[in-house]
Amino acid sequence: MSNIIYKEESYQIIGICMDVHRELGHGFLEIVYKDALELEFKKNEIDFEREKEYSVNYKGIKLPHQFYADFVLMDSIILEVKGMSGLIDEHIAQTLNYLKVSENKLGLLINFGTPSLQYKRIVL
Repeated sequence: MSNIIYKEESYQIIGICMDVHRELGHGFLEIVYKDALELEFKKNEIDFEREKEYSVNYKGIKLPHQFYADFVLMDSIILEVKGMSGLIDEHIAQTLNYLKVSENKLGLLINFGTPSLQYKRIVL
């Protein structure tokens, strides 16, 4: 049986997301959840960067398009926030792209747009 990457860290992050969802419910725009998460990360002394920019290199050339990860937590975990009626394959692909360009190994895809919080661990 393999070890779960960043088990304790992701448990803490998902718990915070659950607290935010419990407090705000579903139906707000993503930005509202991001603002609440930022407050909670600060309160819990979790190191984070919001809207971190990543470049894409192709054959050694930096492409003009940038990626912006919603949050990078503890310099290791990508947190992608959604406020949709459900998660779809494109959201998973987006998180995978962020993992590829950041060279991080774990992405947490969180959806606040449903009555119960949805989350998915994505490991590269």
